[in-house]
Amino acid sequence: MPLTNPWLADPAPTERLPRQRLEERILHLLSSQNMCVLATVGEDGPLATPVRYYSLGLTVMFTAAPRSPKMRNLQADPRVSVGVFAPLVGLASSRGAQLFGQARVLPPEHPERAPYWEAFRWENEHAERGRPLTDPPRDTLVVIEPNRIVYTEHWLRREGFAARQLWRRTPDD
Repeated sequence: MPLTNPWLADPAPTERLPRQRLEERILHLLSSQNMCVLATVGEDGPLATPVRYYSLGLTVMFTAAPRSPKMRNLQADPRVSVGVFAPLVGLASSRGAQLFGQARVLPPEHPERAPYWEAFRWENEHAERGRPLTDPPRDTLVVIEPNRIVYTEHWLRREGFAARQLWRRTPDD
């Protein structure tokens, strides 16, 4: 039987991508998707919630109702994991990222909210809900700046790189 992707049958490479190329791949994934799975933990245990997100660099952000289960969990423990993935056709197209970090909850009056809010495309959600675009929302904004990202892309094996790559925040970031 012919192999559609013979490079997947070879021994898996272990080479690391240069940081700049890895960041470019992660940015492309975050920019080309808009849904993630947010993992939090609370007194009832783990909670994985599908969330529509927007990105600003490697930062992901979303709005949430203040009394939602995910927000209760974030108030108790701000550590999170976020999974973002592209549609999968087969192993060769497998592409996704796990972001790990601390969630920051920025209420409407928070002084650090402005630069994130400028990148948040709230107009999309307003249009879906039939709300006027002249009246920006005053929703709570959740911002996650990852400390670590595990990026997986099997297509990298074609170029001699490991399918799983690790990015860590440095003091210069």
